[in-house]
Amino acid sequence: MSSTATARRRGRGAAQDGPRATFRQLLPFLFEHKKVLWVVALLSIIGAAASLVQPLLVGQVIDRVQRDEALGSLVWMLIGFVIAASVISGYQHYLLQRTGTAVVYSSRRKLIARILRLPISEFDARRTGDLVSRVGTDTTLLYAVLTQGLADAVGSSILFIGALVAMLIIDPLLLVLIVIVIGTSVVVVVLLSTRIRSASAAQQHKVGELASGVERAVSSIRTVRASGATERETHAVTELASEAYGLGVRIAKISSTVVPVAGIALQLSLLVVLGVGGFRVASGALSIAALVTFIMFLFMLVMPLGEAFGAITSVNQALGALGRIQEVLDLPAEAERDEADAAATAVPVAGSAAIEFRDVRFRYPENVTAARAAAAKEAQNLLVDAHLERRAEKTEDQDPEVLRGVSFAVPRGSRVALVGPSGAGKSTILALVERFYDPTGGSIRVDGHDVRTFPRDELRSRFGYVEQDAPTLAGTLADNLRLASPDATDEDCERVLRTVNLGDVLERSPLGLQTQVGEDGVMLSGGERQRLAIARALLTRAPVLLLDESTSSLDGVNEQRMREAIDAAASDRTLLVIAHRLSTVVDSDLIVVLQDGRVVGQGTHEELVESTPLYRDLARHQLLVS
Repeated sequence: MSSTATARRRGRGAAQDGPRATFRQLLPFLFEHKKVLWVVALLSIIGAAASLVQPLLVGQVIDRVQRDEALGSLVWMLIGFVIAASVISGYQHYLLQRTGTAVVYSSRRKLIARILRLPISEFDARRTGDLVSRVGTDTTLLYAVLTQGLADAVGSSILFIGALVAMLIIDPLLLVLIVIVIGTSVVVVVLLSTRIRSASAAQQHKVGELASGVERAVSSIRTVRASGATERETHAVTELASEAYGLGVRIAKISSTVVPVAGIALQLSLLVVLGVGGFRVASGALSIAALVTFIMFLFMLVMPLGEAFGAITSVNQALGALGRIQEVLDLPAEAERDEADAAATAVPVAGSAAIEFRDVRFRYPENVTAARAAAAKEAQNLLVDAHLERRAEKTEDQDPEVLRGVSFAVPRGSRVALVGPSGAGKSTILALVERFYDPTGGSIRVDGHDVRTFPRDELRSRFGYVEQDAPTLAGTLADNLRLASPDATDEDCERVLRTVNLGDVLERSPLGLQTQVGEDGVMLSGGERQRLAIARALLTRAPVLLLDESTSSLDGVNEQRMREAIDAAASDRTLLVIAHRLSTVVDSDLIVVLQDGRVVGQGTHEELVESTPLYRDLARHQLLVS
């Protein structure tokens, strides 16, 4: 199945099974601003009263004109009420605009706080662009609830009820006929509103997919261009945009039906009033002034009703977006998943290892496994990322258990290396040490304590962690270095940079630590980005360093310098290192060989060459043994 077909299938699923919110879930966002909303409600009542008085005054003006009586102050009163209603409406509009902006800000603040605290498994299972879309596009639709929805609903309902009562007093028979016409239109709009909410949820889901597609293509633009895949990527992303457009057109079609319904209701109501009302005036059952007043109240009844229909459309679109927002807000944050966490003593158990794995087994959650398989398939179909293509070929048949009874120990103050072929589980081991995931079997101990007895922040403060593809943040050198050490001095930052052989980067610009590194560190070479990540870890002064392929992007000269720098920095630290180049770890105190999630050998380089066939083959291929 092509990526396009996959996207289309996901879009259909979203339309049928996408998250939907109820108005009750919207209330907490509104209650945060209940004081302002009470003021708005009061203004609505005053404004509606000022509007409802106007037809009555017009009726009195007509009566006095017919009787040749002086108008007196009636005209000035009418003008006063018109001006008062307009001023109140303007101030009410300002309050609602401001409050709508505040609701968007509040929802974004909650979403950002939740997203940045989600478990790592959620990031592995979801696409970045979709999460970004929820913060940007989805939250914006909440603005319409107040500026177009709530204001119209409150003001219109007051006018509706007031006009209804006045019309009942003037002529009950005419009102009954009007209610029949309007009641039919209300039923039609209610039926349409459920379709609008469903279509809006599907559209927002598709917009999220579109944002993910753009983010994927832009973040890999060099690979896309070098692979000659620009047209294929353009087509795939454009098709997502086309599907989002199609759903938008569907919403427009449904919404456009609401407008004629209101128009038809007004025209039919007016024809009924003119026909039946004219007959009643001719028969003497109704005065001309009463008929004119009734018609004015009719407009106050039907026009706000049309606005209320529009409000229903706006609210239903917002509820479709709120469903996606609420889906993320309902996800448990990382800390909430560990109610059993208790502060562990910082004192190491006597004779314990810095890190110890005891018969550890692990498999990724099903949603993560499915997401990785889908991403690999998509990359394979587009022929962009050869590494993901190879992963895709293995995904169908591979055992979901990544680690299968792994046991080894990292003595305090030692240097331990993890080696083995791709997919052996090396990076997963570091992820478990950092508690991005918890093992599904066995236990992991740090300084003699089970890692689950540490609060995550305390546990992670003990490690300096460098990922395989360590990201470089857009900003300055100082911004990147101080990510984990916000109180580090400029002298400390410069020291670690020189330690990892990045002194020349400091000297390239007179800005020094304030030198910009560009988006994703584009102003630095691959090796410089890797060394910057190591400098960031060294700056934390953590007692244990976790390095995942830390020298993979370095040439021979810089690799040697990096090894010397790490040797110097690790003189009083424990190191757990993942390496494909055995030359970088041959002098380790202990080398652990992994294959298919199992430990197949442990020992020094010399011991493993003699005892472990896999390690001997790796060493022979890298020309370390003959």
